[in-house]
Formats: sequence, C-alpha cells, structure tokens
Amino acid sequence: MADVRVMIVDDARFFVQLLSNTINGMSGFTVCCTAEDARSAAANITKFEPDLIILDGHMPGIEGPHFLRRIIPQYPVPIIACTSDKRAAKDMLAAGAADFVPKPGNGELDVFRAALEDSMRNAMNLREVVCMGTRYRLRRMSTVKVSDDKLILIGGSAGSTDVLPHILRGLPADCPPVAVTLHMPEGYTELFVKRLNDDPGCRLRMIPAEEGTRIEAGTAVIAKGAKHLRVVRKPDGFAASSMTGERISGHCPSVDALFNSAAEIAEQDRNIRMIGVILTGMGYDGADGLLRLKRAGAYTIGQDEKTSMVYGMPKVANELGAVTKQRGMMLIAPEIVKKLEEWKQQ
Repeated sequence: MADVRVMIVDDARFFVQLLSNTINGMSGFTVCCTAEDARSAAANITKFEPDLIILDGHMPGIEGPHFLRRIIPQYPVPIIACTSDKRAAKDMLAAGAADFVPKPGNGELDVFRAALEDSMRNAMNLREVVCMGTRYRLRRMSTVKVSDDKLILIGGSAGSTDVLPHILRGLPADCPPVAVTLHMPEGYTELFVKRLNDDPGCRLRMIPAEEGTRIEAGTAVIAKGAKHLRVVRKPDGFAASSMTGERISGHCPSVDALFNSAAEIAEQDRNIRMIGVILTGMGYDGADGLLRLKRAGAYTIGQDEKTSMVYGMPKVANELGAVTKQRGMMLIAPEIVKKLEEWKQQ
C-alpha cells in the first residue's frame, strides 16, 4: 500500500523542516506538500490531495479554528492541531481537529515524535469528525482507486427529500460517485446532508456541493440551494461545479443543469457509464436533460406515478421518451444496483 500523504501547514520554516524530517522518517507516511498560509494550503489541497493535514494554530491572515471550519466541509480528512497555544488547540478540537499534539520544547523531541506518530496512526483509523455540529465522514485515502468510469445522477423536487434517503440506503458502500440536485431552498442543504449522514442505514458519505469538490466512489454530492450543481471531468475522476446563476427550467439549482453537464461528458467519452434518475416533483425540470443523457447512452429511471407525491417531472420525462424504466420509490435503488451488476458482468 502507498504511504499516507501528509500536508504540513505552518509559517515557521524551521519547524516545517523539523516536521518534514520527522514524518518522512516514519514508516507509512510521506510529506506531499507544505504551506505557510491558508491560501497556499487551499491551493495545495486541490493540487496534491493529502490524506492527512498537520495544522498550526495561528497562520498569517487566519486562525487555525477558522481554517478548520472552512476546509472540513469541503475536504474532510483528519487534521491534527500542532501548536504551543493550548487555547487555540482547544478551539481547533471543537472545530473538528482529529487530535492535538503540542509543539516540542527543549529536550522534548523524542517525546514529540512518539506522540505525533501515535496521533497520526490513530487519526487514520477514524471514520468521521464533527465540525460545527455536523458529522463528516472522512475521505478515503488516495490509495483507493476512484471510480471514474461510472456516475449516478439524481434529480427531483416536491417529495424528493423523502424519496432520496430510501434510494441511498439501498446503494452499496463502494457505489460509483453520486451527484444529486433537489429543489431545496438556500440554507437547507447542510441540514439535509446532516440528516442523511446521521442515518445509520446509509453507507455513503454525503457532502454539500462546493466549487471543486471531488465526487468519489462511496460519496454523494448534493446541490446547495440557489447554486447550480454541474459535473466536471478531471484526469483522476469527477468534480463538482457549484455556482450561482440564472434559473434554468424555472429553478436554481436546476436538475437540467446537472443532467446536461453529465450528458456532455458522456457524449465526449462513450466509455463512461451513467445512470440518470428523475424523482417526484412539479414542473418539467430535468426532462430535457434526462433525454440528452439517454441519447448519450445513459440508463435512465423515472419514479412512477403511484409513489410520486407530484407526478410532474417524471411524467414529462416519460412522455418525452427520456425514461428507460419506471420504478416505484422502493424499487429505484434495486434497479440501480441491478444495472451496476450487469455492467460488472460485461
């Protein structure tokens, strides 16, 4: 197995060098990058995608707790507070740090090395952290292969927040990446994501869509209110684009915006396999995008009339010829799993 990739964020160059030498001397860990402030740290996270972060309590322009509150919802990996300021350490732990290791004083280097290694190894066994009252399941290590040849798209409106949990509970932990757009008001997404992550029957990790968020296997990214979620293809997988914009098909976020972005990827690379699902909702949003997905080779599913709170969006999609199969609320997940199994056999 490849080493755990560690990023160091500290503006003290001597201490960064000390940390780098210490970590690179440990079995199973490698320093992949360093940063001296929040801006370079954010850039390096995008570029190097570390598995673990060692964070100072004070940085130029931003404090450690504030950085934690910003970064964990977007990039949930174990973050260890490494500072001499015990008050800052307490605040960082409250903000989501996995552990705290004080910086060494004179003659304490061996004790520091042992404490740091124990902390790092324990942190890599964690499954989740709590930030601002929300539980975030931690990302898998970069040694886990990202499924970049399959993608599941789900869209819906009225009643869909009750349907989606049933679908997600039926998907396996190693499910291909999932991108979801539901017509939810601004400010509600985080509460909905927390509800899903607290659901013991759901094996996927839910995250609100942020600009550049990786959409990985075992993860579902959910559009934020008042921001369109679009899927972007990168060399190592899929990522989210989350931006404000004009209403599309009467809505922001728009299901058509999500479906059309995925269809564009599928049109350019027919080796990518996609499943599009349109759920209960009023209006016609998502119908055109689902048709485009189907024409690009996607397998498409529409919720049936019997189980739809409002048989509007799936009805329009079905009448357009965009739906391959209609399924009831409890049969959508089994239909998705069945198709995934079929693809494995091919």
